Amino acid sequence: MKAGQVTVTLSNGVRMPMEGFGVYQIADPAECAQMTEAAIRCGYRLIDTAAFYGNEESVGAAIRTAGVPREELFVTTKLWVQDMSYENAGKAFETSREKLGLDSIDLYLIHQPFGDFFSAWRRLEELYHEGKVRAIGVSNFFPAQLANFCETVAVKPMVNQVELHPFFCQEAALATMQYYGVAPQAWAPLARGKRGIFVHPVLTKIGARYGKTAAQVALRWNVQRGVSIIPKSANEERMAQNLAIWDFQLTDVEMAAISQLDIGHSEISFHDDPAYVRRMHARKIHG
Repeated sequence: MKAGQVTVTLSNGVRMPMEGFGVYQIADPAECAQMTEAAIRCGYRLIDTAAFYGNEESVGAAIRTAGVPREELFVTTKLWVQDMSYENAGKAFETSREKLGLDSIDLYLIHQPFGDFFSAWRRLEELYHEGKVRAIGVSNFFPAQLANFCETVAVKPMVNQVELHPFFCQEAALATMQYYGVAPQAWAPLARGKRGIFVHPVLTKIGARYGKTAAQVALRWNVQRGVSIIPKSANEERMAQNLAIWDFQLTDVEMAAISQLDIGHSEISFHDDPAYVRRMHARKIHG
């Protein structure tokens, strides 16, 4: 089965590819369009962007020139903290939709659990019921936040996109998502290269048994846990390698050995730090 055909069924019945291509920190418009188009040619069918990334227009341009029918693609974008209110959420959605050049968006996420995200979610629920977005979800919601959210809202999020990789396994987060029927999705599934993940001895040794790289083993570990992944690479050869994870299966012993690499906390984001929260509020994407 081709990578783009491996899907997870969300709680509302929508099928989402298990592996996608992320465009975080690709700010140059031409580079983003080129890389996104290359990813689609390579076989990626899920493209993940966000208003905060500043590259929705480039992603839209790549979608139009890639030569793949729109219905074969699954496009995600996100609502930024600055627009976290009922009124602004609707406006921000339309801005993102227009920049992407799409009639509808496949998945729209609350990007951060900051600001008045409950009010924003009410507007997302309306957009969902209006058919303007196929699925709605959240990002960076930790277990207690997600539980409180799911116990409060009318439409539970279909996806929670959080940091998930061998050094930050987040088993409690996965258990909470499973309880509420929320599909987990991993940002930074390769830990943004931290802790020598690409040459890590545990991952490398396991990979040698299958003729796979350490990165491929790390990605396979996540999808075997039922986690969809959105790796990013500027190198087309690595793009292809990241997709080539569907022809082998890790054993239970190998899965456990990888999980033991968990350090129990993030080295990338710090959502429980007040200074981090203030920085997120201070980052404006429009006037």
